[in-house]
Formats: sequence, structure tokens, C-alpha cells
Amino acid sequence: MQHPIYITNSLSRQKEQFIPLNPPFVGLYVCGPTVYGEAHLGHARPYITFDVMKRYMQHLGYKVRYVRNITDVGHLENDADEGEDKIAKKARLEQLEPMEIVELYTNSFHDSMRALNNTPPGIEPRASGHIIEQIEMIRKIMDNGYAYESNGSVYFDVISYSKTNDYGKLSGRVIEELISGAGNERRVLEGQDEKRNPADFALWKKASPEHIMRWPSPWSDGFPGWHIECSAMSKKYLGETFDIHGGGMDLLFPHHESEIAQSKGSCGQAPVRYWMHNNMITINGQKMGKSLGNFITLRQLFTGEHPLLQQSYSPMSIRFFILQAHYRSTLDFSNEGLQAAEKGMNKMMAAVEVLEKLKPSSASTSDVKAIRENCYAAMNDDLNTAIAISHLFEAVRVINSVHAGTEQLTAEDIAHLKETMRIFVFDVLGLKAEEKVSGDELDGVMKLLLALRADAKVKKDFATSDRIRDELIKLNFVIKDEKDGTSWNKA
Repeated sequence: MQHPIYITNSLSRQKEQFIPLNPPFVGLYVCGPTVYGEAHLGHARPYITFDVMKRYMQHLGYKVRYVRNITDVGHLENDADEGEDKIAKKARLEQLEPMEIVELYTNSFHDSMRALNNTPPGIEPRASGHIIEQIEMIRKIMDNGYAYESNGSVYFDVISYSKTNDYGKLSGRVIEELISGAGNERRVLEGQDEKRNPADFALWKKASPEHIMRWPSPWSDGFPGWHIECSAMSKKYLGETFDIHGGGMDLLFPHHESEIAQSKGSCGQAPVRYWMHNNMITINGQKMGKSLGNFITLRQLFTGEHPLLQQSYSPMSIRFFILQAHYRSTLDFSNEGLQAAEKGMNKMMAAVEVLEKLKPSSASTSDVKAIRENCYAAMNDDLNTAIAISHLFEAVRVINSVHAGTEQLTAEDIAHLKETMRIFVFDVLGLKAEEKVSGDELDGVMKLLLALRADAKVKKDFATSDRIRDELIKLNFVIKDEKDGTSWNKA
């Protein structure tokens, strides 16, 4: 192992040395997406952050069990206990079955994660596949006196729990304000009269007659609350207490606060030793959101098809853009920022290519061994990818200077530098070289293919014409035959 790793624990709000429960094993749980729509830029940040965490831990010799869930039931519209299930609502609007929506957007999410070069989790459980475990956990919470049934629904009793536990410690919320509803607009919510106080949250909801997604339980035919799924699945695959739980800062409350309460309420001990939260991505200073019209999906970023985008951006440019900021700092999206990341990424990859061609000298004029040590120091200091990248650019400077003949490196130092770049650029940060075709080149190739197809149609060689069209469709090109000719676009 290298020097000790320090990470900021959201629970203590301090930087702490990471000491795993059962070394060399590390349990890592990250909240996955609710699959009712396309993954967007904000989703990319936690999954890239904790992919790097997993990669770095594995590089240091730890055996990481990485669990990331799929939420496919129970996440209601207002993130509390009212409104329609987000997936069921999308299914109704699209006139599809809820599980068709789940499959569609789960597959889309996986495609985007692969494009960003995120390694898949070791286990990816779905909430709908763990209803039994959630019901069993709810039973234990009720048996311990921390939950109650009301009209077929089950709610967590925050007042009862808070008599012996510190509800609000993770998020910094004051329990008295939560219970009294201080600072909240007074309004009557559907089902609110079922709760003993406004701070209570649903563990199980009785399904209304029109609700499609329902399961039998001791209390009613219904569905689990949003928070209970992560408590039940993390316990099943990582144990009652595990090492690291990650997610975005927007999940601190109520989701992660409720996870702690549920787990302690069921088994009496805290579920997680280190809570890690990445900060938000904003767009021109505003928080990303559909209501503001600044919501950009990853697919739109890859294709450039969004009014706020000046161009398309490659997955590696997006990964580089996210990693050049510390995960706990806010990151403001802009075309200028992404374009700068694209240039930085290209410069780094060009230097890696040049490194393979360097000629060794009898002496070195730069201490390249310090670069690797500095990268380790940065990563050990709360996963500071931004500082690590700055040290890698020192390596880029040295490589270009040696190539230009203004500096020298021995064969040993060149080999050391190659290993440093392999470890940190590729293995830890997860960057990779991308094959690039310019827009003009692609347009030229497509015009040639469509001209050949048009000639085949004139000659009544429909087999060739159809083959060109079908092969382009397989490659995700949309071909449209119109009155004025044939147009194409990338799907």
C-alpha cells in the first residue's frame, strides 16, 4: 500500500484517514439512477467520481466490491411521499408498460456509462428485485418501535427514533424544525393525514386502484418507499456496516439521512463509516434543471444536438472536464469549459504518443520520479484529481521539451514516465485515446455513399441501394429520402 488515503467524511464534515473494516476488502455503495429518462451531465459526475475511486483503490491493492443500484420503483414525483411514481408516469405518457420504460432507460444509461469508460459495478441490484428484503427490513423497524402502519401504508416514526438517535446529523437538519415544519409552506398533501408528523417518511405505500406497480405485503398491496431500497440492498451485498457510501450532495437529505435512520432502526448500528458526496454541476451559474431549460443529456452532448451546445463533445472530453475539478467543488458547465477540456485532453494524449518516440540520453535534466509521487499525494488527499492532472501536465511539458531537444531523459526515466502515464492517465483516471473523424471528412464520406446509393437506384440495383441504407442504419445513421434528395444524421 502507498501512503494513507484521506477522504472527506460528510458525517463528521472532516477529512479522515480511510481505514477499511476488513482490509484488503472495501465495500463501496453508490446510489444509481431512477431510470425514467436519459442520463444527463449531472449524472455523469458521481459515476465518474466513484469509478475513479474504485480504480484507485484497486490500483493500491484493495479488493473492492462496488454496488450501484437501479431504482425502478418507489421514487415518487416530489421525492417525498406524494405524487405519481416517476417511472409509472413516464410509462403512462409513452403508452408503455413500466418495465419497458425501465429497460429502455437502463440500457441507455449503460450505453452512456460505457462511452464515458466507467467500469461496471460488481453488483447492480434493482429495487423491484428486492421487495422481499425491503419488507423484511420494514418488519424489523416496526418490531423495534420505529415505524407504524396507517391505512395500509407504513411510515418511519422520526420522533420515536430521535429519542435515542441523532436524526439530521448527516445533513445538518434540526429535528425540531423538521417536525414542526418550520420554514415550509403549509399545504395539504395527499396522504399527509396518514403521518403522525410531517418529518415521517414512507417505508411502504398502499397502492391506489390505478397504480400498476404493486406487490403483496403484510400491510397492503403496494410498493416500497424510495429510501428503503438502498438500505436493504446495501445490507444484503455489503453487510450491516460497510466502508463507503457515495452519491451527489442533493441526496444528503432526505435520502441518505433516511438510509441511516432505517438501517439503525432495523439493526441498531450505523450502516456506513465514510459518507462521500460530490458537488453539483451548474450551467452558467444556475443549477441544472429541466424547469430552467438548461438540462442537457449525455446523448445530446455526444451529438451536439441541444440549443445550448456550440458543438458535440466526445465522452473523454466530458470525463476530462469533470475530473479537472475536485469532486467536492461546484463545476460550472460552459461551451468554453468543455472546449478547453477537449484541448487539454488532446494535448495529453498527443504527449503519450510522443513519449513512445523519445530518444534516451546519458543524463536527465528533469526529476520525473517526483511527478508520480506528486500524483499519489494528490489522489491520497481526498481523491484530488484536479491536482493529479496538473502534475500530469508537468509530465506533458517534460515530454514535449525532450521531444523538442531542450531537455533530456535517460532510458530509465523514460520508462518510469511511461509507467506513470499508464497508471494515472489510463488505469486510475480512466481516460483513453479516441479515434477522431472531422465533420468535413464524415460529411464527405456520407455524400459519397449516398451518391453511390442514388446511382444504384437509377440503375434499378435495389439490392445494393438497400444494402447501403441498411448498413448505415446499423451504424446509427438516420437516412431520409426526400423530394429534394437524401439527407442523413447521426442517431
